[in-house]
Amino acid sequence: MRDAASPLVWLVVLPAGLVALAVGVGLGPRHYAVEGLGPPAVAGAVLMGAGLGASAWATIRVLSATRRRWWAPVVALVLVTAALVLWTLGQAVAASYAPRPALGERTPADLGLGYRDVTFPSSDGTDLAGWYVPTRNGAAVVLMHGAGSTRSEVLEHAAVLAEHGLGVLLFDARGHGESAGRAMDFGWYGESDASGAVDFLSRQPGVSAGRIGLVGLSMGGEEAIGAAGVDARVAAVVAEGATHRVAADKGYLDVYGARGEVQQRVDRVTYWLAGGLSGAPEPTSLRRSVATATARPDPTGFLLITAGEVPDERHAADYLSGPGDDLVRTWTVPGAGHTGGLQEAPAAWEERVTTFLADSLAPVAR
Repeated sequence: MRDAASPLVWLVVLPAGLVALAVGVGLGPRHYAVEGLGPPAVAGAVLMGAGLGASAWATIRVLSATRRRWWAPVVALVLVTAALVLWTLGQAVAASYAPRPALGERTPADLGLGYRDVTFPSSDGTDLAGWYVPTRNGAAVVLMHGAGSTRSEVLEHAAVLAEHGLGVLLFDARGHGESAGRAMDFGWYGESDASGAVDFLSRQPGVSAGRIGLVGLSMGGEEAIGAAGVDARVAAVVAEGATHRVAADKGYLDVYGARGEVQQRVDRVTYWLAGGLSGAPEPTSLRRSVATATARPDPTGFLLITAGEVPDERHAADYLSGPGDDLVRTWTVPGAGHTGGLQEAPAAWEERVTTFLADSLAPVAR
């Protein structure tokens, strides 16, 4: 006999259970790993347990009201639905309610660099904390770390850049380290943070107008590209491991055919959910930012560094650069993992990056 409650199970309990499971997965494990057993981690664990229990109970009730020959398709449908909810909602929750990573104990002094602690506002008024290594040649760069890390994770990059006379501003993205605000792991606050950092550099003694660049890793690279599209003061961008931060950036997935098209459609849902959950301003696509920055009368130059072991990075760089744009250079580091260029090929990384910056941030002839 069919269970009269099965429609209610399908329409209420099972979807609610899957949503609770996805929210719990998005919150619990990562907050526990970064912050320990705090309220978000506990809430995530409770939601995961409740969601898993409700989903399992609802699935059993549905199966009990279904003829046995339909059990395999029903279970498959539930599993596929669960995977999609976890992929979209779970990822959106994780990006929108990211934990705050702690600033490491190392400082630029540990690498022999003179520096000072600084605090400056983003363009929307959020206080950001950082270190500033003064310029020795009139040029300076903002060094932007990836999601889930802090400025202390890019100290080796800062040392290489400073060795060549560049001023270097390392700062914690909002919601990271000692900076105020709420983190957003897709980097949607990057334009505001980077604009505040450029404002800071433009006021520093010895930094010349028109000689400010951005160097970013992963999320920081994506933020740097986006910032160049809206801030004409950015003369050069080095972006390592940059792939995407909005749905339109996923156009590079076309190289994978039908699988890439399916992923793009699913990712649109993820970014839509993230926009509603985070309240962050959704930025323009990276490709449009590159097109805008390279089309100015005084264009921005780009160096896109990709990992040899991560094919998507090369596909994304090709998609960003467009056909025949000589203002966008790409370098793939053989054998490197994500943002591992300096570690895998230190001499080559130093030569390519500092040469590019020296050319792009050279003094303007008068």
